[in-house]
Amino acid sequence: MSEAPESYLQRILRARVYDVAIESPLDPAPNLSARLHNRVLLKREDLQPVFSFKLRGAYNKMAGLSPAELERGVIAASAGNHAQGVALAAQKLGCRAVIVMPVTTPEMKVKAVAARGAEVVLHGDNYDAACTEATLLGLERGLSFIHPFDDPDVIAGQGTIGLEILRQCSSPPDVIYVAVGGGGLIAGIGAYVKTLWPQVQIVGVEPMDADAMTRSLAAGERVQLEQVGLFADGVAVRRVGELTFELAKQTVDRMVTVDTDAICAAIKDVFEDTRSILEPAGALAVAGMKRDVVQQGLHGQTLVAVACGANMNFDRLRFVAERTEIGEDREAMLAVEIPEQTGSLRRFCGVLGQRSLSEFSYRLADPRVAHIFVGVQTSGTADEQQLINDVQNAGFPCLDLSNNELAKLHLRHMVGGRLPASAGPALAQGEELLYRFEFPEKPGALMAFVNALHANWNISIFHYRNHGADVGRIVVGVQVPRADRPAWQEFLDGLGYQHWDESANPAYQLFLGPSSAPLPALA
Repeated sequence: MSEAPESYLQRILRARVYDVAIESPLDPAPNLSARLHNRVLLKREDLQPVFSFKLRGAYNKMAGLSPAELERGVIAASAGNHAQGVALAAQKLGCRAVIVMPVTTPEMKVKAVAARGAEVVLHGDNYDAACTEATLLGLERGLSFIHPFDDPDVIAGQGTIGLEILRQCSSPPDVIYVAVGGGGLIAGIGAYVKTLWPQVQIVGVEPMDADAMTRSLAAGERVQLEQVGLFADGVAVRRVGELTFELAKQTVDRMVTVDTDAICAAIKDVFEDTRSILEPAGALAVAGMKRDVVQQGLHGQTLVAVACGANMNFDRLRFVAERTEIGEDREAMLAVEIPEQTGSLRRFCGVLGQRSLSEFSYRLADPRVAHIFVGVQTSGTADEQQLINDVQNAGFPCLDLSNNELAKLHLRHMVGGRLPASAGPALAQGEELLYRFEFPEKPGALMAFVNALHANWNISIFHYRNHGADVGRIVVGVQVPRADRPAWQEFLDGLGYQHWDESANPAYQLFLGPSSAPLPALA
């Protein structure tokens, strides 16, 4: 039977974390506070020696091991931050550490763990695969397994953050927002805070594509996700812990889920207030807080968001910067049709006026019209709608592509050509298919995909761009005769990658589809 939240109070008060951890500051966020009309405070766990809260629980657990256990060594599975915490604790306690990490783990985290003297084993595409391997290796080598979240001492170590928040606030905050992966952080904070100040709301935040705790609390039992998004790799867990789930049921007031664009926008928000760059999981609480303020109508309250990590791969910043503008509704992406007449382009540019542009691609569609793919900086949803109205009122048909994944991920980097009807018999018959694929970004993954394609299928479009995201993203145009459609479906079923049929996507038909194909009507 699981322990009640109040039973963790002594565990947390006795937790041994300050041999390695600092009492992180609780900093005001003036820009966010002004925008959200609430007092926003950031619990700066990104300032810890390993740039994450994870060293608290890891050290508290390892400090309680017997001398014999420490002499044999420890093993852990982690996407990075828990690994660094275990490695630092092992360095401090003078014991051997083996860390199993998914092959998709950002390189910076792998190097940071190895630099602390731990043996790194790369295995599997996600935490669950790495955890299974770590369990087997631990049994083989006689190592003590240090769980990243589902252990009373780990939960207690993380709970010291709740202790500090209450001590640092002049009065208890109204809401504390916490990122949720396996649940150790929110279980520890929730157990401490709810025991002393039950009126303080505890809100968990998860990515929409890694929402195991949200689904589990809704179902009343632990739910295992079939797939989990890897962008916020620090919380990419398919199933929450047993202990953490029981504590969450008793202490979490509600869960909030956010998408990748919102996480990217939150990274920028924190940067503007602190000049620090959080990793996606580290900014998750801020993204959830922003959404919750709108959903709950919060005003004039004291809100604490735990900034729980800053182990960001530098090359991922390109992706974050691109998606931030969309996540904040600061960029409108539009397809616009203009007549092929003298002065049309100048007249359209006149409608845009002094607005800042992020994209502008022009392509002659046929002798009568041309299509423009344009990205325009806006100040929000209302401004974007006003822009669309202005364009349409000027006589230019316009299609909003701001929420079109094909356009955001691929089209903006590849506008510029159509295949002629003479490109091949399959295409002339309208047989080109367009599919979008996602796969875990790791060495060799792209070539594995290419090699799986049937040699008899003609590739008419292929776009791949490695821009530091969690997954590799490919868009493929392929000419598949109707007789080969069953083979194509068999290929899709056997590939094991997420995929979407984009053949009917208006962005494709406008800018990339066969020149003989009819163009979709613009609104």
